[in-house]
Amino acid sequence: MSIWPTTAVNFRKYSGRISLAEKLYFKQLLSGVDFAPDDLLASQMVNFSYLVGDFETREAVAIDPAYDIAKIAQILEEDEMQLTGVLATHYHPDHVGGDMMGHQIEGVVEVCERFDVPIHANKAELPWIVRATGIASTSIVEHESADILKVGRQEIELIHTPGHTPGSQCFYVEGRLIAGDTLFLNGCGRTDLPGGDPDEMYISIHQRLAKISDDTILFPGHLYSPDPQASMGQVRQGNYVFRLNTKDAWMQMFNA
Repeated sequence: MSIWPTTAVNFRKYSGRISLAEKLYFKQLLSGVDFAPDDLLASQMVNFSYLVGDFETREAVAIDPAYDIAKIAQILEEDEMQLTGVLATHYHPDHVGGDMMGHQIEGVVEVCERFDVPIHANKAELPWIVRATGIASTSIVEHESADILKVGRQEIELIHTPGHTPGSQCFYVEGRLIAGDTLFLNGCGRTDLPGGDPDEMYISIHQRLAKISDDTILFPGHLYSPDPQASMGQVRQGNYVFRLNTKDAWMQMFNA
């Protein structure tokens, strides 16, 4: 859910990708293209889901699986990977499932029906995910910022970045930042939806993510720009949110 609508997206520049570098399994999957191709809402929302794991142990987690759980499961099976968990960036139904504007979206409930795996979320997001999806709270593992989740031998750092929602979190793994709706290549997540907080979003982007190096590759939660990913250095140069580098300027834009 961006602050700006999706326009002029060049889908020819996108293709589902798998990283064979070292021992990291990494796939960026686009809704309406790589999964849920016949779902008009999935095509309109252009969500990214991610599969991250360890080629040696064949273990993987799914980040923000939604719309078409059967297809995501098929991709894992074809890659001979075993799902061991789900990571949720935040509670919105286009990321974890539930009702969205009268449309019922598949998500973590359907994952748990198919796989006996935990859902990993920031502790501040737990009640919101339960309300949005109806999943039992016992299925969710609560996390603090800076927690490390191991998938095989791969380590994923969980970074709490509230603002879009109270428990929004990003995931850092092997020079990649999976940012959900906290930060896009152009713009950032909305702060006017339930649980949104423009003050916290300013701190998340300008302080909490300041430790992320310019050569880190940003992988967003939606395809809201012509390219599916870019370096943080490029994003910091081209994304207007980094020009709003004082609290007053930020609040004039986001708290109007």
